[in-house]
Amino acid sequence: MPTTNWVMSDVNKEAQYLLVKELGIHWIMSSILASRDIQTPDDARKYLYPSLHDLHNPFLMKDMQLGVNRLIQAVYQGEKIVVYGDYDADGITSVAVLVKFLRDIQADVSYYIPDRIDEGYGLNRKAIDRIKEKSASLIITVDCGISDCDEILYARSLGLDTIILDHHEVSDSLPTAVASINPKRPDCPFPLKHLAAVGIVFNFLIALRGNLRKEGFWHGKPYPNLKEYLDLVALGTIGDICPMVDENRIFVRVGLELLTEGKRVGIRALKEICGVDTQAVDTEKASFSLIPRINAAGRVGLPDDAVELLLADDMGKARDLAVKLDSYNRRRRALEKNILEEIIEDLEKTISDRNRTALVMASEKWHPGVIGIVASKIADRYDRPAILISLKDGIGKGSGRSIANFNIYQGLRECEDYLISYGGHRYAAGISIMEEDIEQFAETLDEIVRENVLQSDFISATFIEAQCHLNDITHELLAQMELLAPFGSKNPEPVLCVRNVNAFSPAVVGNNHLRMRVSEAGVSRNTIWFSQGHFIRELNDSCLDIAFTPQINTWNGASDIQLKMKDITIRGN
Repeated sequence: MPTTNWVMSDVNKEAQYLLVKELGIHWIMSSILASRDIQTPDDARKYLYPSLHDLHNPFLMKDMQLGVNRLIQAVYQGEKIVVYGDYDADGITSVAVLVKFLRDIQADVSYYIPDRIDEGYGLNRKAIDRIKEKSASLIITVDCGISDCDEILYARSLGLDTIILDHHEVSDSLPTAVASINPKRPDCPFPLKHLAAVGIVFNFLIALRGNLRKEGFWHGKPYPNLKEYLDLVALGTIGDICPMVDENRIFVRVGLELLTEGKRVGIRALKEICGVDTQAVDTEKASFSLIPRINAAGRVGLPDDAVELLLADDMGKARDLAVKLDSYNRRRRALEKNILEEIIEDLEKTISDRNRTALVMASEKWHPGVIGIVASKIADRYDRPAILISLKDGIGKGSGRSIANFNIYQGLRECEDYLISYGGHRYAAGISIMEEDIEQFAETLDEIVRENVLQSDFISATFIEAQCHLNDITHELLAQMELLAPFGSKNPEPVLCVRNVNAFSPAVVGNNHLRMRVSEAGVSRNTIWFSQGHFIRELNDSCLDIAFTPQINTWNGASDIQLKMKDITIRGN
């Protein structure tokens, strides 16, 4: 102990003082804000009170006007439109949001999500042929398309136009689409580059609604309230682990309120099956209850079931679909557990594998729908980029997850000679590869990571935003800290530090969780350290430095302050 490297934030004291003076906030709050580079009162107000009025102009996105014009033409001329999506939570919510809006304005729209195993990610020629057979003339890709140059050229040869709404990394050449709307385009001036696909869809709808309104489309009638879509936008944004800053923060803050209200029939049914129908939905409940069931449909079931749930307006049908998604999720968990246990057992036996800076593993036994989740857990456990590959008939389909200081997409670009195809972004990617190339690919990726990542980056860090005393942790402070939510990537739960506390009454509770009390200067608090019960023998009557996130714990109707431990140092060690 400690189990991680502790990094103390270097806070601008002048900014911290100014925030306390101008906003009247607790000094710990000002320290947290300043450590996150929020150093002026105006920036702090925008951060603490995110508003839809602060959204950027969607027409800053390159090709936005071209895409809007083409879709308006399709709507007025009664063309058949197909929304083509991806099978994860971001792709599924993107499809649902766009289809719902277009149906509400009486457009002739359907959707298509490829089968994860039989078709794989992105556009493919057989799917395009099916779309053409249905007499469609416009495809709108959501959460895919930006790397499908050949397929979009093929669609064009059949007389099909394409609008791309995607957020994945852009290769050297753009597809020949009517519009390629992606803030990661080098020539796109939109300020936020890391939107989820569903966030791009939402911006597209703001632009589309604005142009239709100018043309008198809703003359004498109320026009759609796009705020009502933000529950789904929030789910897709959280599910894709987008940085919780700028527009993403606004979408999620408003969207979580709508998820808590549960007005959408499909959301209400999903909350019921998850057992959170009477609870406020935060990013944690969304991440661990709602989103896994949406994802499970695309991983081991039918993604269309998730789309239909989100589009449902009949509670009976919605409950039936929610039950389906729950069964998919139980199957997903069982598959994931088996693969994870197998990989951990192999890694613990083979020191040479653990010494690799990138973990690349393959098997014919692994279900391709769940290897991405397992790769994420392996990357977290071993602090290494991890790519897991499911093999079938000599071809591997892989899913990779990375660590904070390594861009896995760029790493794959340097290995592309060994890959059939690849795509993704900084933290997650997918590949196709011939089985005989896996060993050389693994060695090359290992060398690239070794050259680009410091050894210290392979050890998890705990970033501490304020050092304080236990008597600073009050209900007033916790009420202010609620304004820091929603938490996620680039906006984590704040971690504080108190030094020289006494520990007593440690006990293991639940599933290997460590509970104890700590005291300092006459103040004592309850603590909980999840999954760390094995440290109990070291802590009784010890003097500690503790890193933690303070929270309100409610049990049997009573609420009290609890410290959720992140790490501990035994003083004198």
